[in-house]
Amino acid sequence: MKKLLIAGIAALISAAAFAQVGAPYIHDPSTIMESNGKYFTFGTGTNGLMSEDGWNWHSGAIRPHSGAAPDAIKIGDRYLVGFSSTGGGLGGGHAGNILTMWNETLDPSDPRFKYTDPIVVAESNVDEDCDAIDIGLFLDPVTGRLFCTFGTYFGEIRQCELDPKTGARLEGTKDIPVAIDCEASDMIYNDGWYYLLGTHGTCCDGTNSTYNIVCGRSRNVNGPFLDELGRDMYRGGGKMVVAAEQRRVGAGHFGREIIDKGVEKASFHWEADFDLSGRSTLAIRPLVWKNGWPVAAELLEDGIYSIISERRGYALELSVDFVRLNGGMRGFFMRQDEAVVSVEDQKLEDVIGGWPEGNIEVRAMDNMFRPNQKWEIKAVPEAGGYLGGPYCKIVISGTNRALAATADKEIVTVPEFTGAPEQLWRIEMLTDGTYRIMPKEVPGCDEELVLISIADTKPTLGKYDFNNVNCKWNLKSLKY
Repeated sequence: MKKLLIAGIAALISAAAFAQVGAPYIHDPSTIMESNGKYFTFGTGTNGLMSEDGWNWHSGAIRPHSGAAPDAIKIGDRYLVGFSSTGGGLGGGHAGNILTMWNETLDPSDPRFKYTDPIVVAESNVDEDCDAIDIGLFLDPVTGRLFCTFGTYFGEIRQCELDPKTGARLEGTKDIPVAIDCEASDMIYNDGWYYLLGTHGTCCDGTNSTYNIVCGRSRNVNGPFLDELGRDMYRGGGKMVVAAEQRRVGAGHFGREIIDKGVEKASFHWEADFDLSGRSTLAIRPLVWKNGWPVAAELLEDGIYSIISERRGYALELSVDFVRLNGGMRGFFMRQDEAVVSVEDQKLEDVIGGWPEGNIEVRAMDNMFRPNQKWEIKAVPEAGGYLGGPYCKIVISGTNRALAATADKEIVTVPEFTGAPEQLWRIEMLTDGTYRIMPKEVPGCDEELVLISIADTKPTLGKYDFNNVNCKWNLKSLKY
C-alpha cells in the first residue's frame, strides 16, 4: 500500500513509497516474534522495535547486553534470543562470540519479563577464517533439532547444533561450513527442503549499499545448499530472494513469519530508505513460493482493480442491470479500408443513474471492466493494520459506495464508506500469488471469515482454507 501519512510521519514522505509506518528504524533485525499479542524485533545495538498491530512500529523491545545482529525463535512457551559480541572483522580481527539467552516473554510490561544470563555457544579466533557474528536460529520441524548459523564475508558461514532445551551448544558437535560470500544467514524449511538464506553484497554504506538476499536448498539439514543452477553456496552460489526496489536499497537479514497456512511474510531491513533520510528501516513483504523457491513479492499499491475469483475467473461486481455499449456485431462485416477508431470504455455517469440508492448486493460475473466491476482499493491510515499491511477500504471507483460484511455473514455494498470495522479489509497475498480478502470485523461474529465463492457467481463469507480454491482471489490492476 502507499505509505500512510499518520501522526508522527513526516509530511514530506512520497505518496508512491512503501514502508512500515511509525518509527521503523532498525539495523540487522531479528526474525519478528509475537508475544502477548504484540510484535517484537531486535537489532544491532541495544533494544529494538515493537508494534501492537504489526504495521505501526516504534521503539520498545528490550534486549540486554547490546551486541550485533541478533535473532529470536520461540521454542515451546519460551523465547530464545541469540546475538554476537564483536566479530565481523571489526578492527581487523575476527575474534567473536555467539551467545544465547531465554525469556518467558518479550513484552517488557509482563511481570514474567526477565532474561537469563547469556551463554557462549560458538566463537571465532582473531586469525580464524570465520567471524562469530550474525546468528540465525532454526528449529527443524521434522526432527526437533535446533541449529544456528553464523559468519560473514570475512570467511565461512558455519552451522552448529544447539540443545533445544538449554540453548547451549550440543556437546560433542563440530561446526559445519555451509557457505561463503555472504553473511546474516538464516535457515527455513518448506515442503521437504532445507533452505539456507544469506545476505550478499556490501553493507553499512547507506544509499550505496548493495546488500541482497540469496538462498540455496538441500534435502539434508547440513547441506550442501545448491541454487537453482546447481551451484553450491560454499562455492559462492545463491538464488535471488529479494533485491533493491524503487527508492530502497540494501535488503538484508532475512526472517520468515508464518501467519497462517499459505500466508507468510519475509522480514528484513533496507540499508537505506530514500524517503526516510536514507536510514536503515524495517521491511515486511509477502513471501511467495515460485517453483519451490522463496521470493519476496511486491506490496499491493493503492489503485483500481478487477477482483477476480480463482474459482472461475469471474469478476466481483455490483448486482445491477447490464447496460449495453453501442457497436453491436462488428469484425468480419467491417470494410478493410474503413477507418480504425478507438471504442470508449463505458463511463460511470452512463450507468450510475440506473443503480439503486440503498444497499446493493454483489455477485461474480464475466470480467468486462465495466464501472460496476471497477474497485478502488485504498489504505485507511487511521484504521491501523496487521503484520505487513494496513487495513483498506474497497469502493466502486468514482463513488464512495463501499464493500461491507453483514451480520448474516454475507457481503454487500453500502452507499457511503464510514470507516466502520465491517467496511475495512485485510488483503494479503498468499504463497501461491493469489490473495485472501478478510473483513476486519463481521458484525456480531467472533470468527475470522474471508471472502469466498460458494458457487461460480455467489460470493459470500466463510472460513479460510488455503487448499480450497474458493478462498482465493486475483487482483488485476486497471488504469485510473
